[in-house]
Amino acid sequence: MGYQRLSAQDGSFLHFESRATPMHVAAVALFDAGPLAKPGGGIDFERVSAHLEARLAQVPRYRSRLAHTPLGQPIWVDDARFSREWHVRRAALPAPGSEAALAELVGRVLSERLERSRPLWEMWLVEGLADGRFALVSKLHHCLVDGVGGANLLTLLMSLDPEEREAPGAGWRPAPEPGALSLAVDELGRGLAGTRDLVRAAGAALRDPAGALAQLASAGAAVADAIGAAVRWPAPTVLNGPIGPHRRVAWLALDLAAVKAVKRRLGGTVNDVVLAVVAGGLHRYFGAHAPWPTRLDYRVVVPVNMRPPGDFAAANRVSAHFLSLPVAEADALTRYQRVRTASEQAKRSAAARGIDLLTGLADRIAAPWLTQFGVKLASDLHPYHLIVTNVPGPPAPLYLLGAPLLALYPHLPLFAHQGLGVAAMSYGGRIGLGLIADYERVPELTGLRDAFAAAFAELEQMSLRAAPGAAAPRAAGAGSSPAPPRRARRRAKPPASRSS
Repeated sequence: MGYQRLSAQDGSFLHFESRATPMHVAAVALFDAGPLAKPGGGIDFERVSAHLEARLAQVPRYRSRLAHTPLGQPIWVDDARFSREWHVRRAALPAPGSEAALAELVGRVLSERLERSRPLWEMWLVEGLADGRFALVSKLHHCLVDGVGGANLLTLLMSLDPEEREAPGAGWRPAPEPGALSLAVDELGRGLAGTRDLVRAAGAALRDPAGALAQLASAGAAVADAIGAAVRWPAPTVLNGPIGPHRRVAWLALDLAAVKAVKRRLGGTVNDVVLAVVAGGLHRYFGAHAPWPTRLDYRVVVPVNMRPPGDFAAANRVSAHFLSLPVAEADALTRYQRVRTASEQAKRSAAARGIDLLTGLADRIAAPWLTQFGVKLASDLHPYHLIVTNVPGPPAPLYLLGAPLLALYPHLPLFAHQGLGVAAMSYGGRIGLGLIADYERVPELTGLRDAFAAAFAELEQMSLRAAPGAAAPRAAGAGSSPAPPRRARRRAKPPASRSS
């Protein structure tokens, strides 16, 4: 066909985007320069850039741009003007560059929307970091990847083999762009196929009316759960309200062994520990800015991967759990147990399945107006305060042409009225927490980052008191970078985009 359709969920992120809400996911990767250091100083940018272009054969969509069918359905077509120079860029910090200076630069990069007429991604190589390090900042539109999938472009470049050399280049020829008549015929064919599917479904229902009614009742209950979870008017906070286009970012690392030790002592999951750290950090932050309300239903969205194994047809197949985060609770252990309870209740709810059913319906109907209506409704209601996503990262040490990856920090886009986003990803024995915030609404983002670190330290100590005799692993501090990873020789796969 020469093109690919965007799913309804993929296309929704095009409609969510505005000047104040650029819809890209991102990741910041810190490396030791190793063999990429040039004798005269700096990093061998051309080697990295050529290596990335050679690897793009594995992800053809990164050479595609947006177009639309005559009925307005967004599609991907090959970009005949594709040039890696447009997408792979470089910047330098005044040496010796600090991580604070890097965060300021990343905030500026993430404040700019991607150019819609080109493939929707960029990668920035940042030189000048202290201690012989450099950074790669990947930035991909959410319609290309789900969750914190911005790390996928980074891991595409990397290998488990520290001795790996440049990937061999492969020729690429763009497929011709389909004409309007061809697209219209294809859309007509899709409509007829959808009608046939409905007729078959109706026939199956007539043959087994009891089974059909049971399925319909189950689906209806799931959709009702989804609507009930999503249609809630959140209480105002200092972090929520109208936002602008400019961003601040910050990050910190938590020792993964210490996080797992807390989980073992108190029960629950790694994700419960992450959510409790967020709740504890926000408790400290809100308490410093305003008197506590008597009740605060602080609504959090936790993305949930709904993609069946091996299904890569759409860039996004994500639903959500909605839960109330106990940010007003002062006691760390009580806060953690309330997070556990809320997480378990969210998992028992059918809301995530209901949301998936609704997005699937939008795909089957293939009506762009339906996606636009859903986006407008969500933007007007803004039924949550915060998105917190947590995905497992690469399970083994990675290298970029021999340069060891030291740390990985993901970042989410901000939606309307959402002044803060939190993303977590594991790598190298640590969980990297990436914070992104509206520049004006959250002027003290580093203070909030430090509040998260203090909240984890408090939870760890309280868990030790709750389980006497347990040894506490050392927790990583904010902004700290681990030692270079040990050598390994198997090829890595990009991390799966699913919550844990």
